[in-house]
Amino acid sequence: MYCSKHLAIAGVLGVALMSPAVTSRAYAAQTTAKTSVAVDDSTLQSRAEAAIKAQPTLKNQDIDVKVSNKVVTLTGAVQTAARKARAGRVARVAGVTSVVNDLKLDPHADQNMAEKAGEATKTVGEKTKEGVSKTGEVITDAWLNTKIHANMMNEPLLKDSDINVDVKDHMVTLKGTVTSPAGKARAGEIAKTTEGAKGVNNMLMVGPKK
Repeated sequence: MYCSKHLAIAGVLGVALMSPAVTSRAYAAQTTAKTSVAVDDSTLQSRAEAAIKAQPTLKNQDIDVKVSNKVVTLTGAVQTAARKARAGRVARVAGVTSVVNDLKLDPHADQNMAEKAGEATKTVGEKTKEGVSKTGEVITDAWLNTKIHANMMNEPLLKDSDINVDVKDHMVTLKGTVTSPAGKARAGEIAKTTEGAKGVNNMLMVGPKK
């Protein structure tokens, strides 16, 4: 009788000890099943530009942002060394591998930016030909790319997908892999119905994530 009770208690203790590990593995399985949408250079550029403009001390500086192979290059001019350093830090958004900070120091950087803004207003008619979103933003290829990525992020059918979005002249090309035909169709539908898209070339492959 004593032996049986001893074994029963040991069994309960074993289950209790294993429970945290089992729970941990189950939680890990849940948290790792996330949508993975490839982020291209144009998207990273939009994010880096937005991060810089969000800084009060940088919004009136003469800063140009370019991204190639996930590397950000900053050119133009800022008024102080502190602002140059800040621009380099905030430009390192998620997905960027490094930042090349070629900003020059110029006490009149804010004036240069004002002159550029004046020139930009002369071409506003050309920009509006690209269309304006419902929220008042000019629909450029970069804007459209970012919007499509955002619309895909929370789509259940695209979980565990690996999708690259390329936009040129408002024409969208989708490449990469999805896990089902339904996922491919849904990705195409999202791209097609995104405001500003003129058409979609759906080149997605159905298969396991690479």
